[in-house]
Amino acid sequence: MNDEQLLRYNRQIMLPSFDIEGQQRLLASTALIVGLGGLGCPVAMYLASSGVGRLLLADFDEVDLSNLQRQIAHGTDDIGRAKVESARDTIAALNPEIKVECFKEKLDEEQLLQVAADVNLVVDASDNFSTRFAINRVCVALGKPLVSGAAIRSEGQVVVFDSRQSETPCYRCLYSDAVSDENLSCSESGVIAPLVGVIGSLQALAAVKLLSGFGDAAVGQLLVFDGLYQEFRTLRIPKDPACPVCSGVSQ
Repeated sequence: MNDEQLLRYNRQIMLPSFDIEGQQRLLASTALIVGLGGLGCPVAMYLASSGVGRLLLADFDEVDLSNLQRQIAHGTDDIGRAKVESARDTIAALNPEIKVECFKEKLDEEQLLQVAADVNLVVDASDNFSTRFAINRVCVALGKPLVSGAAIRSEGQVVVFDSRQSETPCYRCLYSDAVSDENLSCSESGVIAPLVGVIGSLQALAAVKLLSGFGDAAVGQLLVFDGLYQEFRTLRIPKDPACPVCSGVSQ
């Protein structure tokens, strides 16, 4: 690292269990963020400011006025722009040394496989189950850690999956294919603005820990946050022995 990097990341490097080695691991890492909405915005901004060296941003949507209540990487002047381009410019303002690649399309599973093959970690900041299931299948197939988050109304959740650990669950162990996207979106159900910041920040923290080797990533533990009553709960997710994705059982 050069002198400017040592100064920029000084507050992290000061942590005894993080140190220069943890920062160097971050700088050498690549993360894929799927979704640059309420969750993806703080994830992208914190990973960039923390020093994750290369970020791949995937989102096919454009910035709308209704997004600005909670999607903090976008501003009024960005309305009508691709979200990945708006987020890219925000990242450049935060930390110009971070390399950013944008995918302005809805990636199908085959495309996700190709893109994710080149990363160290995937952050799922999408807003529908079909995309989440596809991302999970890709991460299991490639052996990539997955940081999954969701937020709606005043409730949110974060969970880390890591198929490199054979005894741990995957996203399909938590939710069956029978779940529906009906009323899942913020446009249908509403969301309190700071909630997505809380959940997105927790996703970013989990990603930084996984990439740097700092602390415990709490793999397979579902962290649930109730913003209305300011309560956290942690639930351990068991591996489903009949899971068609991570247990090799076809259905």
